[in-house]
This record gives sequence, C-alpha cells and structure tokens, in this order.
Amino acid sequence: MVSDTVVQGLKPYSIGEKLRGLRLNKKMGLVELGKHTGLSAALLSKLERGKLIPTVPTLYRIALVFSVGLEYFFTDERKRRVVAIVRKEDRRRFPDRPGTPDVAFFFESLDYPATERKLSAYLADFQPIAKEKLKSHSHSGVEFVHLFSGALMLKIGMQEYELGSGDSIYFDSSAQHSYRKIGAGTCNAIVVTAA
Repeated sequence: MVSDTVVQGLKPYSIGEKLRGLRLNKKMGLVELGKHTGLSAALLSKLERGKLIPTVPTLYRIALVFSVGLEYFFTDERKRRVVAIVRKEDRRRFPDRPGTPDVAFFFESLDYPATERKLSAYLADFQPIAKEKLKSHSHSGVEFVHLFSGALMLKIGMQEYELGSGDSIYFDSSAQHSYRKIGAGTCNAIVVTAA
C-alpha cells in the first residue's frame, strides 16, 4: 500500500494523464500498447486512471515505445520547459545497431531534453558498409534528411536515391529504408523524424 504522502507528492506530475496523452497522440489502444511493452491492458488502464503508481522499469518500457525520456513523466506541468538546449559536449554517440560490427551510421540526439517533442532530430555520421550487410528499417511517420557533407545512397522501398552535399529528401518512413555512404571522406546529415 502506497502512503498518502507519496500519492500527494506525485500528484503534480500527472503521470497517468501523461501516459494516456502519449497513447492517444499515437492513436494507439491499450491492447496495442500492451503488445509493445509486454504489460497487460488492465495494468495500463489502472496506470492511466491513477489507480496504480508505476515502477520506474514499467515507466521505462512505456517511454521506449514513445521515444521519450523518463524525465518526461517527472516534469511538473507547472514548471514545464518549452526551451531545450543540447550542448555539443553533452551529446552522446550511438550506433544504429548496437552489438554488431556492421554499423551503417552513428547518431546523436539533438533534442533529447525536450519533454514534449513533436519531432526528433539527430546528427548522423554515415560509415562505409558493404551493400549486402545493409539492414533496412521502417517506422511510423515521416523523415527528412539534409546532407551537409559527403555523398549518400538512400534506398526507399526498391528505389535508390543519391544525395550529395547540400541535398535534402523528405519521405514516408513507414516504407523500408536504408542508408549507405558513397566514397571516401566524411558523410554527415541532419535527420528529422516526426510521427
């Protein structure tokens, strides 16, 4: 049983309302969210209605589905930040596929402190990779890529598009797509995704 002190202390964070808002913004039902998180629809319903206080691991599983940080749930709405700055030295670099030597690109999130992102922006550093080792992926929404150095081959569905420095492309990211660096030298881009 959770004490009244804890319940009252968590009230300003409106965690249940935030959970429900994230789910409805994605037009996702409780059952569908349950499939993505491994949590039951009944449990998710109780969390949304404030009948149950979530554990941090439970919140983390939900946060992963909606691409938000845990801080999203612990931001007091009365003190909500509408400006988020990411300093170059604070960015973290991650491979597109952890735990494999076949990395097509490294990325750095450019907007991770923002609590209610309507888009996600990344700096991508494309790596040389053999064509046969490329793995395509897809995600809901749209994607925008602006190449500011190098040359890049972008495969969307069965069609390939070659981009050079200064070129941009916008596409439906629910189509399978992959990226392949062309030539020597650096190949960097800003990648923006939105659901």
